[in-house]
Amino acid sequence: MTSTQPTTRPQPTERACPFNPPEEYRTIREEAPVTPATFPDGAKGWLVTSYEHVRAMLADPRFGSNRRQLRPGDPAPADEPLPPPAPGMFIMMDAPEHTRFRRLLTGQFTVRRMQKLAPAVEQVVAERLAEMASAEGPVDLVQSYALPIPSLVICELLGVPYEDREDFQRDSAQLLRLDASREEAQQAIQAMNQYIRKLAVAKRAHPTDDILGGLAQSGVLTDEELGGVGALLLLAGHETTANMIALGTMCLLDNPGQLAALRAAPELMDNAVEELLRYLTIIQFGLRRTALEDVELGGQRVKAGSVVVAALPAGNRDATHFSGDPETLDVHRPYRPHLAFGHGVHQCIGQQLARVEMKAALSALIERFPTLRLAVPADQVPMRDDMLIYGVHKLPVTW
Repeated sequence: MTSTQPTTRPQPTERACPFNPPEEYRTIREEAPVTPATFPDGAKGWLVTSYEHVRAMLADPRFGSNRRQLRPGDPAPADEPLPPPAPGMFIMMDAPEHTRFRRLLTGQFTVRRMQKLAPAVEQVVAERLAEMASAEGPVDLVQSYALPIPSLVICELLGVPYEDREDFQRDSAQLLRLDASREEAQQAIQAMNQYIRKLAVAKRAHPTDDILGGLAQSGVLTDEELGGVGALLLLAGHETTANMIALGTMCLLDNPGQLAALRAAPELMDNAVEELLRYLTIIQFGLRRTALEDVELGGQRVKAGSVVVAALPAGNRDATHFSGDPETLDVHRPYRPHLAFGHGVHQCIGQQLARVEMKAALSALIERFPTLRLAVPADQVPMRDDMLIYGVHKLPVTW
């Protein structure tokens, strides 16, 4: 175990390229893959950047998922006890509470169920493409394609009216803003919780054949827990995949050789989806955990109560795990497990749905529009540097 602690450094945030994590991650990973750091919200703790140590940390039950929801400028009172997680917010819970919620949901998102859903997803994709094709002039791929596809699908799965999308998409965006105050973030999540809770109560009286209806009828969750679970699934079910579709499209347009390879061999799309997930890793500031006891990680002693952040973008560029040059996009790269969906018991429950949606959306898009291109210079595309989930705010395209 290391007896002298490396110098505390800020977590890198500045990108030299819109598709790459900050350059400093490579240096940190090579010099001290578990290193003291100050995070963008002002909290101090440990930054984990190597693939090996990120996986180890996320699989270790001594690192708890409950943590403070800090915002830039908020104090980080490490000596105060952690507040209890909000009802239903199972991503911030540890066993046995996390296990209770996860068990209720796992069967809803199995590989088999998501594969059966593929024709319905492809139908949604076809409808969005037809609407795009009828438009004159450039379109914003985010609003016309990338955002509607996962929004429509998750609304159908949960039993949420798609016509209410403006409200929950607005609240989701508010919650994910880096500059949102604690009060603004709380207002956003409370609004989503109240909305879902109202739907769930109605589904108790009038059963529906959807996830939210099933949970409401099961009688094992309180109204508050239903609101939290439903809001979490709704948020994650459209925000993450929408940004992967849009950013993935921009990345392929920026790599014409890779795009040409996909057009020549459409059977590569499954592999390409995994490579885009690895290469882009849109959870840009990583996953935060709290050490529940003193733990040795990467030769460092992490004290109980310490904040520890797994830098997923750094781990997914680790040359000790990924073959070839992991700093390049290669749709032919042999698959190896990546960290885009996290790892361990908290690994993203909707990852199979995201894969189905990405494959359908990207395959159909490049087939329908063989001359697809950006309608503005790449440096004029507004990137989501200001959000917890990375991507693009808008993506003007034409063909």
